[in-house]
Amino acid sequence: MAQDTPPRYTEREIVVGTAPLALPGLLTLPPGEGPYPLVVLVHGSGPNDRDETVGPNRPFRDLAHGLAGHGVAVLRYDKRTRAYPMSFVGRSFTVREETIDDALEAVRLARTLPGIDPRRIVVAGHSLGGILAPRIAALDGQLAGVIVLAGASDESLPDMVERQLAYLKKLPGADTAAIAAQQRVVEPALARVRALTPADSADPSPILGAPAAYWLDLAAYEPLAVARTLDIPLLVVQGDRDYQLGTRGFARWTSELGNRPGVTLRLYAGLNHLFIAGSGPGNPAEYGVPGTVADEVISDVARWTKALQP
Repeated sequence: MAQDTPPRYTEREIVVGTAPLALPGLLTLPPGEGPYPLVVLVHGSGPNDRDETVGPNRPFRDLAHGLAGHGVAVLRYDKRTRAYPMSFVGRSFTVREETIDDALEAVRLARTLPGIDPRRIVVAGHSLGGILAPRIAALDGQLAGVIVLAGASDESLPDMVERQLAYLKKLPGADTAAIAAQQRVVEPALARVRALTPADSADPSPILGAPAAYWLDLAAYEPLAVARTLDIPLLVVQGDRDYQLGTRGFARWTSELGNRPGVTLRLYAGLNHLFIAGSGPGNPAEYGVPGTVADEVISDVARWTKALQP
């Protein structure tokens, strides 16, 4: 009789922060007692859940289960804009309140958890979370390492939006009229964002879904510049079919930090912004096709994390 396959991970509910606005989440643990290194996952743009669900795809769940199978614990949680969307209505806020403070709180929680090595805590941010990951690391000051998953090096969000729309317009079979109409709507808003000054920072009126303070805060921040100041290991990974980032950002990470000790860069053939395999030019429709984060990404992240020295 075949023996049952031993579990590759266990999960339990956790809570990040305190009432009345605590965030529900999950702690994914490898089998055994540890102590294990732990990765805190930080979401991209929008009101993401703990799995960072995009259509039928759940990249954060894939990462959590896959990393645990390689001996790395993972902490993930619902983003504040998903759990408490009304708490942002009619008020000014920045990425500190939206993302950063909760990531720092998740790191503090991770250091107290049984079975976790508090000296080997890593933040791994995806997309906007990847942009913010160096800043989170700098503010915490005690992380063992930081991982940028498909995060821009120095491109501003307004520039990114314009580039993405121009790219989509050139895709074979693109509805160019619809995209052009979208550009006509978005461009005045982007112009407003670029024209903002500190005098506008108290205005809570949303521009492209966020207040002036949010855009001003991001405009004053460059991930690559902050990453240069870090003295902890850095892992930067991206798929070469990631049309949301394009190729320039990874080239900048490589040219600026590629020869620096402690910096590891990986560009994966055939993977998109979610690190799911596909073919042909990257496009939004593929996010609606079920897939999973590539095994090579999971194994590389696990190997890198486990090699960190306390």
